[in-house]
Amino acid sequence: MASDIDNVLTEEFRSRYLALKESLAEVCAGCGRDPEEVTVIGVSKVFPVEYAKAAFKAGIKDLGENRVQELVPKTEAFLEDGLDANWHLIGTLQKNKVKYIIGKTHLIHSVDSIELAEEIAKRSICNNVISDILLQVNVSGEESKHGFSVDAVRDAVPHLAAVEGIKVRGLMTMAPIQSVDGDAKSVFENTKRLYDEINPGDWDVLSMGMSGDWRYAVMCGATHIRIGTALFGDRAAYAAKA
Repeated sequence: MASDIDNVLTEEFRSRYLALKESLAEVCAGCGRDPEEVTVIGVSKVFPVEYAKAAFKAGIKDLGENRVQELVPKTEAFLEDGLDANWHLIGTLQKNKVKYIIGKTHLIHSVDSIELAEEIAKRSICNNVISDILLQVNVSGEESKHGFSVDAVRDAVPHLAAVEGIKVRGLMTMAPIQSVDGDAKSVFENTKRLYDEINPGDWDVLSMGMSGDWRYAVMCGATHIRIGTALFGDRAAYAAKA
């Protein structure tokens, strides 16, 4: 039986989620999109599994993690409770950690090299699964950002389309932190333009936008937005209190 604390936490997430969905509906109405086209991924990075469970019970069925060492125990805890979330790995993935997440993810957003994609494919074949992946592209060209360059991703798409064990579903990008509201829009526009250009015809995912810039991402065609702070609260404040 859920404790009073669990119930309160779930209601907090439900309130935040409803507020986000109202804002999403307004943005979609303004740019002629259906809000049902946009998947909200609640990013539970740093927060304990109890928060992720509360978010799920509040209606957030897609959950994201940045690190393998956080994703794996959370997926296992969910299975123990019979909770069937769609788990997304959205952070940097090292090849030596691929083996731990095969069969546990709904979608891997952060495939930033052909070598990583091929490692995921190899491990997937060994486990008799097909892993859905996105190619992370560094459209902004920031040195601090991971991802394929624009030219490299163009070359990678036809190669990876023929690799067994994986299914490329589309692209993911991260915009620079906005110094002025709206700064991120050009990155999202350029990523959507690239997505349309190199889409082989069966892609259906464009993952871009976070708590600070998701509105511009949706205006530019994002199908998946990765929301941490707006749903879970400030990570630094939680970590300091924990």
